[in-house]
Order: sequence, then C-alpha cells, then structure tokens
Amino acid sequence: MDGWRQNAYAEVDESELVRKIVEGDEAGFEYLVRRFGGRMLAVARRITGNEADAQDCLQEALLKSYSNIGQFQGRSGLNTWLHRIVVNVSLMRLRSQKRAREDSLDPLLPDFDGHGMRVGDAPIAGVEEIEEMYEQGRTRAAVRAAIERLPNDYRAIVIARDIEQLNTSETAQLLGISTSLVKTRLHRARAALKRLLDPVEI
Repeated sequence: MDGWRQNAYAEVDESELVRKIVEGDEAGFEYLVRRFGGRMLAVARRITGNEADAQDCLQEALLKSYSNIGQFQGRSGLNTWLHRIVVNVSLMRLRSQKRAREDSLDPLLPDFDGHGMRVGDAPIAGVEEIEEMYEQGRTRAAVRAAIERLPNDYRAIVIARDIEQLNTSETAQLLGISTSLVKTRLHRARAALKRLLDPVEI
C-alpha cells in the first residue's frame, strides 16, 4: 500500500474502516493488517511460545477477522476485538497440541510434608499475585518464562484466567473442558509458578 493511501485510511474512524472492508475494500483490510498485525503476532508468540505456531495463529486469526468483520459492532475497540480473536486461536492451538501429559507438571510443583503442609513458608500464588508480578517490568520476563515452562494444558488455563481475565466458564468453554478441571489445573499451575518464581526478587 502506498503512503498516500495508508495516510488516507489512518484518518478514517474504525466504523467506517469496517464498513469499507465489509464492502470488499481489500486495501482497507491491508491497512488493518499493517496497523494491528504486529501486536497480534506478539500476543500469539506469548501464548504459543514459538515463532512457527505464532505465525500460523496470526494467519488463522486474520482469516477469522476478515470472515467475521461484519459482526464487529463497535462496543469495544477494533484492537480489543482482534486481540480476543488471536487469543482464542492461540489457546485453541495449545489445546490441540496435547504434547505434554498432565503428570508432567509434578516436577514443578512444591513439596509437601507428611501432614500435607507445603515445605517452606511461602504461600501458593493467587491470581492477584500472579497479575501483580506480571505487571512489574523487572519480573515480567521471569513470569513469562515460568509460564512458558508449564505444560500446554496448564499454560493455556493460566493465560486465559490470569492474563486474559476470562472467567472460569469462558475458559472451560473455550478449552472444551469442565469448570472443575479448569479450577483444579489453575490451582496446580499457580502452585508450580510460585515454586518457579520463588527465587525472583519481587
């Protein structure tokens, strides 16, 4: 797209841009990809943990957004709408891979004594603590690295619940599992993250 046309689309509000795309304006969709594609790819990388899957997820998310652009109603920003699409696609990619068995989380979990008490005095991290650690610039990279060490099934749930702020029912529906399994895996994943992050100075 040449500079003049790109500048022209930059001055169009989101509802008008969507209208143009719905009417078949390919240059309008190209502008949308240029404007939002980089952020969408970054989200896919963060969730999938590798470049090849992230690129595939971006392509699928862009196809879905193009096919469903007429459903955009402007209740949220276009960026938010696209963000949710790429998050859903990326989480579904994790769900479909099933590379790691559930018991592979065990080496990452804290140790407990014979009375069922956690060895050490640090409590298991809750959602507020995970969110707080993730928002702090100096620990964000460590939290991200720890999340990437989780098996896919657990990583998907932590990202959906603690990072993307989906509720338990939404997470269960998206991942095709029961709400009770979401709660169980989230608790175990938070315990594993707490152990992985204990050495990090907060």
